Amino acid sequence: MALPFALSAQGTSDWKEQNVFHDLMSHTFHPSENGNLKPLKAKADSLVWSAKQWKASAIPSDFKPKETAEQLAKLVKQCAAIQSAVKAKKDDAALTAMIKEAHETFHTVVKECKKSE
Repeated sequence: MALPFALSAQGTSDWKEQNVFHDLMSHTFHPSENGNLKPLKAKADSLVWSAKQWKASAIPSDFKPKETAEQLAKLVKQCAAIQSAVKAKKDDAALTAMIKEAHETFHTVVKECKKSE
């Protein structure tokens, strides 16, 4: 399976925890764009766990440490909120909005937190 363009184009394939999170995000966010929230509901616990693992990992030298740490902390909070919303059986519109925000934070990390070359 080829890496998604966004990930391979960022040159971040060496950050294992990011790759694991990206895989979960892609399998939960993209179906939600088409109204399918089953994957998100089924994997909300894994999404939080993976976000925490990513946050706890060493930040590679080609990322801005302060900005990356701040965005990863935000991402963990967003994923924990998604997990709580799933457990509370929040409506699909709320879950869709929440995963969209978390997806945007993910892209902030992989794009804006990366140091300029």
